[in-house]
Amino acid sequence: MASLRDTRRRITSVKNTRQITRAMKLVAGAKLRRATEAATAAKPYQQTLSRVLSRVVANAGEVEHPLLNVPDNKDTVVVAVLTSDRGLCGAFNSQLLRAAQSDIDALIADGKNVRILAYGKKGVGHFSKRGYNVEEATIDLAPEDYAGEADKLAEKLVSEMAVDGFETAYVAYNDYQGVMSQVPTFAQVLPMVLEQEDDGAATGGGDFIYEPDGNEILGRLLPMALRTQLFQAFLETQAGEQAARMAAMDNATRNASELIDSLTLVYNRARQAAITTELTEIVSGAEAL
Repeated sequence: MASLRDTRRRITSVKNTRQITRAMKLVAGAKLRRATEAATAAKPYQQTLSRVLSRVVANAGEVEHPLLNVPDNKDTVVVAVLTSDRGLCGAFNSQLLRAAQSDIDALIADGKNVRILAYGKKGVGHFSKRGYNVEEATIDLAPEDYAGEADKLAEKLVSEMAVDGFETAYVAYNDYQGVMSQVPTFAQVLPMVLEQEDDGAATGGGDFIYEPDGNEILGRLLPMALRTQLFQAFLETQAGEQAARMAAMDNATRNASELIDSLTLVYNRARQAAITTELTEIVSGAEAL
């Protein structure tokens, strides 16, 4: 009977776990809808702004702006790594951290001093334990803080770039492409790289006249584009985290159900065997009398 009690207790324990994972899946699903709406709503703005910048560059001729110039610093690179604060989201953090660490190691192998700005407990813990230069650690950010944090990060990078504080700045994050797909991304944010469209695509069949001139327009749009790119990275990270957590909790719930079925079968077989043994003992005792 001890074996039956242990099996019954294990079934109860797994049922409790399944209830927790099912609740976490529902919570992640609700958060995912809000995060996806925010990420998808911001993306057209970023894409439109990028197209406008490309058209300005294509038609303005020679353009000069501090955010486009490579700083006079060949030794230092800044990397902002965006991860989650919590786990239980499958390979969401691990796949990004492996990819980011590989890119950072390649920069270090080239003789660069890599300064890491870590956002999220998982990124902070990963790089701190491995001896990397984690210059700043920001944790426990709420989604409503992302816009302000993106502005702060943009201001920090722009001010450091003005005094040649680094050569290049990157942001590492998971690009949310769907519930089952979050792609680790290592993107350069400074100096900004603007792709020039061909004349037909850039002008749409006609010429643009800029007032004020293209350089002044870029002076206003480039800082805006930088903040937008960073803000979008935060939104993509949030959406990807909730999608990964929902998928992980869904898998955990299904595995728990399968384990409960298996344990129930074992329990019923053991109970049937115990009852059969007791009946046999009773019949044998009756025959002996």
